[in-house]
Amino acid sequence: MCLASIALAQQEAVDLDGKTVDPFAASSGKIVVLIFLRRDCPVSSRYAPTIQQISAQYQRKANFWLVYPDKAESGQTVRQYVSDYGYRLPALRDPDHTLVKRAHVQITPEVAVFDRKHNLIYDGRIDDWYVVPGQSRAVPTTHELNDAISAALAGKSAARREVRGVGCYISDLE
Repeated sequence: MCLASIALAQQEAVDLDGKTVDPFAASSGKIVVLIFLRRDCPVSSRYAPTIQQISAQYQRKANFWLVYPDKAESGQTVRQYVSDYGYRLPALRDPDHTLVKRAHVQITPEVAVFDRKHNLIYDGRIDDWYVVPGQSRAVPTTHELNDAISAALAGKSAARREVRGVGCYISDLE
């Protein structure tokens, strides 16, 4: 296998119909935001309105992708979840954790923001709404995802490169 094929394979996941997708190739020079979720994670589910608000705010300047890393998830179960929560973002399954590894995420919900050159500038939580599993603030006091997107759009590094989230661990990480 040539090096170009290896590099491409490290960026691919599958859509809900099982077709291979490279979210970076589909970015059209925009920044890329990968949002890692699990259907069985209550914290992931509670963030649906926030994710939808942020993605709508930046839709012209960034490509957002929902990424489901659970190996047991089928396209049909993810499709139902996306519908139940009213998402209008493309969804990918990442059963081989190729995007998980590239994004350095460990928990759902966590996000990864890549600049226009596809360099990872931030990975971690969306904000600090959750303090520990089962305990949330009335409103978040920090907004890491918004800050990272703003930095990427300005061609800068994120102020904080990595901040682990609170939620559900991604199983089978190597």
